[in-house]
This record gives sequence, structure tokens and C-alpha cells, in this order.
Amino acid sequence: MATTAEWWSAARPRTLPAAAAPVLVGTGAAAQLGSAHLGGALLALGVAVALQVGVNYANDYSDGVRGTDLDRIGPMRLTASGAAPPAQVKAAAFTALGVGALLGLTLVVWSGLWWLLAVGAAAVVAAWTYTGGRRPYGYAGLGEVGVFVFFGPVAVLGTTLTQAGRVSWPAVLGAVAIGLLACALLMVNNLRDVPTDALSGKRTLAVRVGEARARQLYAVLVVAPVLIGAGCAFAAPWSLLVLLCLGPAVGLAGVVLLRARGRALVPVLTFTGQLELAFAVLLGLGLAL
Repeated sequence: MATTAEWWSAARPRTLPAAAAPVLVGTGAAAQLGSAHLGGALLALGVAVALQVGVNYANDYSDGVRGTDLDRIGPMRLTASGAAPPAQVKAAAFTALGVGALLGLTLVVWSGLWWLLAVGAAAVVAAWTYTGGRRPYGYAGLGEVGVFVFFGPVAVLGTTLTQAGRVSWPAVLGAVAIGLLACALLMVNNLRDVPTDALSGKRTLAVRVGEARARQLYAVLVVAPVLIGAGCAFAAPWSLLVLLCLGPAVGLAGVVLLRARGRALVPVLTFTGQLELAFAVLLGLGLAL
């Protein structure tokens, strides 16, 4: 029987900044348009966090039953370790995804943008099929594509749309920047697992391009968003606050380029999540001001 602490660890709290960050930027963009709404922001945050937890439990279940989590570095895996029956982990994933769907429905009803129901349904399907189903796209090296789309443009612009009814070009820049940082989070996670993923047949993008190129790609994914975010200063000068993230971003890129591997990448994963959250706070604040 898994403990509460083990269930929490399996929810992978280090990845939760990827859920909060797009809501912060999307709400800041809505504020720049004069239409930020706390209730709408909280609903969007609830949707994002529930889907993030759901996809984490779904990954635990799917990777566990496929046998690709038997020898991994990082958070506790409930299924692979045998701490919880696969059916329980699967139920936890469906419960979290269901909560996200209900909150998303509430947000759609509140905003009146009914066409977003299709976007929400696509997000739930993407969360499950990342590592679940017959042909999981995460095993084909397309994980970063899904993460960019749903944690970048969909989450950021969806947040702005539900509050302001429209989007702006700074919102689009912010969406691209947040999507790239979310990809950096996934890239460093997969870079850590390249040896075991390659052996188990999980062909992530890091496995496909090779370790050296994956490190270079991470460096681009973690530094470029800061420069993109600074571009919002043409409409909102306070957006230059994001340049405070440039030093930490370059530092993280340097650590990875210097070939840190295995357990040495665990703190890099944590700091990448913190960088994304700090960037979102600064950009959201800059847009709002």
C-alpha cells in the first residue's frame, strides 16, 4: 500500500510550475488588455494543475505496465515499484483528468467560448496518449511537440481568451516562450533517462537526436524564451523584468552542456521548473504593469 508521501512524489511536484506558468502569463496578457479576472484565472489554474497531475499518473501507469520504468533515476514510480496496483494508479490518472475536464467545462460555461470544449477534449486525449494507448506519441519522439502546444499556446492563449475574449501579440510571444520552457523541462527529464529509455525502446526526442544534440537543444530551449519574452517590451516596457532570468538560464544551460548526467540532472530539473515559474511571474507582472 503506497503512502501519501509516495502518491505525492509520483504526482511529480517538480513539474507543477509548467501548469501554473501559462496561467500567470495568460492572465498578465489579459490584464494588459484591461480584462484580467481572478475567478477565471483560478479556474484555469485548476484545469492546468489537474491535467498535469493526471498526465504524471498516466505516465506512471503506462510506463510501469510497459516495463520502461524498471530502472529509473528520479521520483518514485508507483506502478513499477509495486507500491500501488496498476489499476489504482490508472484510476488516479482518470480521476485527475476528470477533475480537469469538469473545471474546464466550468471555465467554458463561465466564458461562453463553447468551441474551447473541443480544445479541452484534445488536451485530455493528449494527456493520456503521451505514454498510453497502442501508439503513444511520447515513445515516438513527439513529446516536446505535445508539451509545446498544450502548455504553451493552448494554455496561455486559452487563459487570455477566457478572460479578455481576445488575444494580443504579446500574449502570443509569451505563449511561445512558456511552451519552449515547458519543452526544456521535458528535455532535461528525458536527457536524464536516455540510457534506460534507449534500452527499453522508448524513443524520446533526446534518444532520437542523441545525447550531445539533446544537451544543445536544452540550452536553446532554456535561454531563447527569455529573449522572446523581452520582446514584449515593445508593448509593455516592464516585460524587460524577464531579463533577470537570463543569468540563471545561461547557468543551467552551462551545467547541461558540461555533460552533467544521471542524478546530477535531478536538481537541474528542479531549477528548470523554478526558472519557468519565475519567468512567468516576471512576464505576467510586466504585462500587467
